[in-house]
Amino acid sequence: MSVIMDEIGDKKFSVLIDESRDVSIKEQMAVILRFVNDEGKVMERLLGLQHIGSCTAAALKEALVKILNSHKLPISRLRGQGYDGASNMRGEFNGVQKLIRDENPYAFYVHCFAHQLQLVVVTVATCTPAIADFFNYVPLIVNTVGASCMRKDALLAKHHDVLLEKLESGEIITGKGLNQECSLARPGDTRWGSHLKTLLRILVMWEAVIDILEIVKKDSVKPTSNGGAFGLIGKMESFDFVFIMHLMIELLSITESLSRALQRKDQDIVEAIHLIMDVKEQLQDMRDNGWDPLFNRVKTFCVNYEIEVPDMDKETNARGTSTRRKQKATNKHFYHVEVFLAAIDAILSEMNHRFGEVSSELLVCMACLNPRNSFSNFDVDKLVRLAQIYAADFDLGDLARLPAQLRGFVNRARRTPDFLGCTELGKVAEIMVKTNMKTSYGLVYRLIELTLILPVATASVERIFSAMSIIKTDLRNKMGDEWLNDLMICYTEKEIFRNIKNDKIIKRFEDMKIRRMLVPRNNLVIASNDS
Repeated sequence: MSVIMDEIGDKKFSVLIDESRDVSIKEQMAVILRFVNDEGKVMERLLGLQHIGSCTAAALKEALVKILNSHKLPISRLRGQGYDGASNMRGEFNGVQKLIRDENPYAFYVHCFAHQLQLVVVTVATCTPAIADFFNYVPLIVNTVGASCMRKDALLAKHHDVLLEKLESGEIITGKGLNQECSLARPGDTRWGSHLKTLLRILVMWEAVIDILEIVKKDSVKPTSNGGAFGLIGKMESFDFVFIMHLMIELLSITESLSRALQRKDQDIVEAIHLIMDVKEQLQDMRDNGWDPLFNRVKTFCVNYEIEVPDMDKETNARGTSTRRKQKATNKHFYHVEVFLAAIDAILSEMNHRFGEVSSELLVCMACLNPRNSFSNFDVDKLVRLAQIYAADFDLGDLARLPAQLRGFVNRARRTPDFLGCTELGKVAEIMVKTNMKTSYGLVYRLIELTLILPVATASVERIFSAMSIIKTDLRNKMGDEWLNDLMICYTEKEIFRNIKNDKIIKRFEDMKIRRMLVPRNNLVIASNDS
């Protein structure tokens, strides 16, 4: 732990916090520190686990202060807080973030971007009755096809035969990493990225899935199983199912790229804002120009698998309404307006709502540090305003010198080859350290450092809980909190411990306390307290 403390030194830092139960039904709070090291790299280090008896905001805040004080980290150096969307954490009046900001107003809170993105996708999956109905059938298909080992083996065998036929006909080609053996992935309730994986597998293994459902229908002894497979085949071989499957694959693929980017430990808030804007632009472009390409892909798929394509100009009863009601609409209106546009509008509206803080003054000012296109967004006035927001880190003299340093920095950066093609703020900090610009433009580096340590997502904390389930298991459920904490730090920060010499570790244990030793005396083994 002393190595991590030496690495932090007297730097400003942010905290990432989450809580979860371990196998012993104990509520554990994990605390991760985010800071910029001496090389200009963003680091996230596990500070420790803290067993908490209550999940109230006051108890969590007290536990955080306790663990910070135990490592002699004053709360006055805290410059950012990253939590999920739980009310006890993000509460505007009584949440942990508010209690911390009452003591330190510069510890700005950011709701985990990855968590917000999950909420966006969940909302879109239920935005229309047709899409909600589609996602009700997907797990039924996966469960029916993968209900037994024999069905899984039959699915793999069928898919293998299909691949061989396509290779012989020249429809697909061979190559490294292509045409790997796979099976249907079960979608998760909390990780909507898994739904994309499931839909892609259904798309790739379409023929094999239909064949297995046919086998289930034929071989089922119970009429209920027979009818279930019969209904699933009819559902899959409908234009509605195929259209929504292709639409959701395209939408989830756009959000998946953002989700993966937010999982990076060194992801900074400026790049995250840029990625969110990119996703919004892609969605808007899809809304304006994506209907025809999507419809053509769906139509080609239906023709290949002999699925009937409805006449788009034909008027039918409005979907989901009784036939006695005279609400008429064309098929094109239903698929284009009530499904395609409704889904995209829902996701755009939800992203604007969930990521509303992107337009806050703090993040707007930080976005001016984006190095893309030779610092095209660089704005001296907004960056001076950013320094004013962090009043504890910039006095009146610093604010007077800052505009000149900002202009000098951006002019030199645009002339320096190392910055050519740089797209990430984290790389800017590393280059400044490497070229000694950190010393020449210390105030600018301080702004960059404050921006980099502001947390984006709490994925690092969630990885801690995944590691905790490996270390503390059903067979090791009596592990004490202190022992668990030590093991977690060793396991999580293994790269640090690999670089520590054995002699240093031995010396550390020798200095801890007097140990009992076995001393041979007159052919007898006697316990001694001498070290």
